Amino acid sequence: MPDGDPVPPAAKPVAIRACLTPDVVAEFDREWEIVLERAKQTKDLAGVHDLLNKWRHLAYAELKEPGSYFRLRATAAHTLAIGKAPPGSVPGEDMKALIR
Repeated sequence: MPDGDPVPPAAKPVAIRACLTPDVVAEFDREWEIVLERAKQTKDLAGVHDLLNKWRHLAYAELKEPGSYFRLRATAAHTLAIGKAPPGSVPGEDMKALIR
């Protein structure tokens, strides 16, 4: 990897938060509190691991392209509002076929 390229954060809350802007940290913290509360109630940490994995990728994307989190959210909101995928999107079935 060339010098200067960001390194993905560890799947740990402190490492993830260090990669995020204050606005995105607030989103992470909101989800973190919900997942922690659920883990306390269920005694199951799977949701915590899932959240950290998801946010590890989002944090890395933010390091590479600042603002990507809110652009992703805006695209998702627009897609839901108009009821169709953005131009150039790949249908879910095609993605599943690629994975197989």
